[in-house]
Amino acid sequence: MGKLVLAAKVTHVPTMLMSEQEGPLKGCRQAAIDGHREIGRRAREAGADTFVVLDTHWLVNAAYHINANHRFKGIFTSHEFPQFIKDMPYDYEGNAALGDLIAETARANEIYTLSHQVDSLDLEYGTLVPMRYMNADAGLKVVSVAAMCTVHSFESSRRLGQSIREAIEASDSNVALIASGSLSHHIWPNDDYAANNGTFTISSKFNEVVDRRVLEMWQGGETELFLQMLPDYAKYCDGEGDMHDTVMLFGALGWDKYKGRGEVVTEYFPSSGTGQTNVVFSLD
Repeated sequence: MGKLVLAAKVTHVPTMLMSEQEGPLKGCRQAAIDGHREIGRRAREAGADTFVVLDTHWLVNAAYHINANHRFKGIFTSHEFPQFIKDMPYDYEGNAALGDLIAETARANEIYTLSHQVDSLDLEYGTLVPMRYMNADAGLKVVSVAAMCTVHSFESSRRLGQSIREAIEASDSNVALIASGSLSHHIWPNDDYAANNGTFTISSKFNEVVDRRVLEMWQGGETELFLQMLPDYAKYCDGEGDMHDTVMLFGALGWDKYKGRGEVVTEYFPSSGTGQTNVVFSLD
């Protein structure tokens, strides 16, 4: 039987790649990169063979979707930020059996979900950036789940997360589940970006205060209180992908029955107006 062996909420800011390159941003995101590498190390130490990534850069308008191809190989340039992420090679083995089982389990739970093996269905950078650092040797398989959900309820995303956990436990896979998305996500308006040194600042002090309080909740095990405020948090702090990745993650953790705590492995940092971090959640 399979097992959920690690669960985390992580950043995927494009400046992590720029941080590797010569130039004015070299080294600027080393803490975030180190956090990803630590999560990858912990996943291997826990016996993971597969990363399942809840990707807030994969937008879907109907149903839930899983990219469960047998192999992912290509060269990626971001449509959103082609000046930041361009010509990035990737090559990972997929876990089609697990992706199919997640979809089957979700449908059995009345959450319409489709699993795809389509060579032209690319991975998005919400998956590719974490995998670049967590899975640098491509030693673990990869499954990507769409988490920019435009017409989906939090309740159905919670049940999808629950279905992901059920499918993992019915599978032969040990899984590290990665919710890939920011905390607050109000990017600086284009006209204000340069004037506010947008790469290293937060666009709303209110958002930063709420982000920091949320991290305190996670560290203190205040799950029930956090879940009560989550819809308003996603709404008023412009949660990335409406924070469906976070809803799915907590659904997989047991929702309000979850008694664990979050461990911050990368200290909170602002980026282009948004709030970012890497957090690992304890498992029973």
